[in-house]
Amino acid sequence: MKLLKPNPSLWILSFAFFFTSCNIDDDNYNAEIQNVSNTIIGEFKAGTFLYDNEGPHDYSFHLKTQEGFIETYESGSKSSYAGASVSLSSGDWYLNDALLGGLSNDRKYQSKSVRIRNTGYAIMSFNMDNGVETIRIRHAKYGNDGNSTWRLIASYDNGVSWYYVGSTITTNSTTLNTVSFDVNETSSVRYGIQKLSGGSNRINIDNVEIITDTNSGSSPGIDSNITFGNPSDAGTSSTNYYLSKPDFSLSYNNNTGTANWVSWHLSSAWTGDTPRCNCFKRDNDLPSSFFRATSSDYTNSGFDRGHLCPSADRNGTEDSNENTYYMSNIAPQAPDNNRKSWANFESYLRSLTLDGNEVHIIAGVAGSGGIGGNGFATTIDGGNITVPDSFWKVALILPNGTNDINRVTTSTRVIAINIPNDQGITSDWTQFRTSVDAIESLTGYDLFENITNSIESVIESVVDNGPSS
Repeated sequence: MKLLKPNPSLWILSFAFFFTSCNIDDDNYNAEIQNVSNTIIGEFKAGTFLYDNEGPHDYSFHLKTQEGFIETYESGSKSSYAGASVSLSSGDWYLNDALLGGLSNDRKYQSKSVRIRNTGYAIMSFNMDNGVETIRIRHAKYGNDGNSTWRLIASYDNGVSWYYVGSTITTNSTTLNTVSFDVNETSSVRYGIQKLSGGSNRINIDNVEIITDTNSGSSPGIDSNITFGNPSDAGTSSTNYYLSKPDFSLSYNNNTGTANWVSWHLSSAWTGDTPRCNCFKRDNDLPSSFFRATSSDYTNSGFDRGHLCPSADRNGTEDSNENTYYMSNIAPQAPDNNRKSWANFESYLRSLTLDGNEVHIIAGVAGSGGIGGNGFATTIDGGNITVPDSFWKVALILPNGTNDINRVTTSTRVIAINIPNDQGITSDWTQFRTSVDAIESLTGYDLFENITNSIESVIESVVDNGPSS
């Protein structure tokens, strides 16, 4: 339901909230709260869905006020609860009785998240010009605080009037969980999060994802690279470090010098005719204390600099293609694996996008010890980089469309492969087909956690026997 001005048929709350100072005994942010009011004058219905441990998402959008974005809260700084504006990657937000927290008790995917107390709020100070289809928000309790409730709020008049949208959400877990609001707005709108109850209990909000319908219908779109979940619940651990790029997401393992897994979305909207840049480069987005590989670390090793997210899956623009050459997306791969079976499977998945499909892909490495051009090795670069025993990949295939999670059925095609990291293996990728269950057993990951369990259990148990060309 959408209205651009108050309607008598709505439940009018006429609710104004005012903020006072509140001392917090376990942080240093005890600033006096400005006396700021925000009035909720109505309510709109929206479909609301809860997902457990969905994990961070990322997008490659340019005109963010039109096409959607993911706000991670990493680019701004606000250490006081007092009401103030903060500049973030998506635009300016206004935070009242809220700050950007980076303490150990703040639940977050990277180094920061929003922390809200009392009846505070975080609201956008800019409009989504073409409306919004879906909003996903990750939320958790701060530290050992008790439960709280909050709601999504929306304004259709540049922040003058605000309305509740969707259901009241209870935050009762110290793990970041996801709530999804299907708002289906087509007019200019801005959104925010307002805490309702729980008093001085604090909640963390991270990775607010705004999804528009710019790419709706049968046309191929640029979707989230991690729609179906965070397979290893990657965060800030040195062996399971979450890293978001515009063109893929990954979990990095500082002990192995490679990614554990890389996740990306593939459709014809991502591809084009940009040539390979062959510009392998160190990933300085990794913490400076981590091992950060360079191209020369692979020189004369007998192993290829093997892409997990392929260069040809991201040749729509020069920047997109160059991003695949970060060494965090590279692992030591036997030449016969990289150039034959692995490459042939990559080509097959791209061919599916030419037939009106989109593909959600996760690829990774397992074990240690492979056979390269110089024979068997367990590591290269003096032990800094582990040579995997195998390279695995899973691909979920859907016709082009929107709302991908809810379109998955027990008949959705899923292909899983696990290829030995050896020389002398066949170029026929179909010889390495396996089940998602087998990959999960090998790795300990949950690869499609956002799919309904009754559907997930079926599609993950099947070994694909579909066409291969």
